[in-house]
Amino acid sequence: SALAHNFNFSRYTTRKQSSYLFSQANQYTMSEVQKESSDGSHDIELTPFTLFRYVASIALLIFSIIIVGALIFTGNTRVAKETHPAVALIVCIAAIVWLSMIEGQQASLVGLPPVDPDLYKDSHPMTYKNAALAFRGDNLDRYLMGRQFMVLLVVFVINQCAGPLDPTVDVLGLPDGVKLVFLDIGLGMIVFTCILGQLTTQVNASHCMIDFINNYFALFTLYVAMTVEFSGVMHCSYLVQNLLSAMSGKPIISNEPPRTGFTFAFFWGRVLMSIAILGFCLAVVFKALFNGQTMMTVKYPNLPNGVNVFLFFFFMSIVGMLEGMQIAFFAVAKLPANERGTSF
Repeated sequence: SALAHNFNFSRYTTRKQSSYLFSQANQYTMSEVQKESSDGSHDIELTPFTLFRYVASIALLIFSIIIVGALIFTGNTRVAKETHPAVALIVCIAAIVWLSMIEGQQASLVGLPPVDPDLYKDSHPMTYKNAALAFRGDNLDRYLMGRQFMVLLVVFVINQCAGPLDPTVDVLGLPDGVKLVFLDIGLGMIVFTCILGQLTTQVNASHCMIDFINNYFALFTLYVAMTVEFSGVMHCSYLVQNLLSAMSGKPIISNEPPRTGFTFAFFWGRVLMSIAILGFCLAVVFKALFNGQTMMTVKYPNLPNGVNVFLFFFFMSIVGMLEGMQIAFFAVAKLPANERGTSF
């Protein structure tokens, strides 16, 4: 949690306007608005331990940025080695900036549905355009699916630009223990990517939902995510959704009429295509795991291949749970207290 604490200073500068929007939409009573939007409810007491975590997190981020810069300019990353360090630096910065928009936009779009878009139509026209597209039919679900693919793709690009090719080579004269933690294990890249590309904008966008996506960059990102979803690459996720719905006996709530004719065939055709793509990818991954052709085998040659397979599914499950929880928390946090329910 210390990694995110240095961003807790961000506050929604237009909190009074946000409270006004919610009150106009009859989402809150006046007493609830005052309670929910009070500045004191978000203040953090600056105890010595809290200050220590702020300073430690900032120092860790600065140190990670220095290490990443050193790796790039010494040609110890894949892109820097195969092209030029300047190319790696530019692509890495561009990828970080886009990742920050992707992550922040999610916080905004998932939290904004309770607010009537007409209330910010004139004051935030680009936010209104984002909302008009994202909240039409089931487009928000489509955006979230396309956005997830974009996150993984952009993080992959960042790793190619800034991840070390050889974590054992000399970097700024660092001792072997520091290189093991920050380069071999990858703590430097984790801190660099999470704080700069994800946590910063998520924290700010969760407070500044209306302001954050009031630009063409957000609208462009939304269209790209929708295009990725339309391609059907990940449509097998819809099959899983339908299977879970059938098993649980709970219908899928949709804002669109049932698919018929060409729409039905086109949807399930993309599902079949996605299943074929997923099957091929799983075959490649399993072959690499059982043949010992992964980085786990390189770094830990005595580890059985069966353990690698177990760890693969274990961490995939953890990531899936964390992503689902994130969406749920963003959505529920912006609901009025009387709509959240009381049961667990």
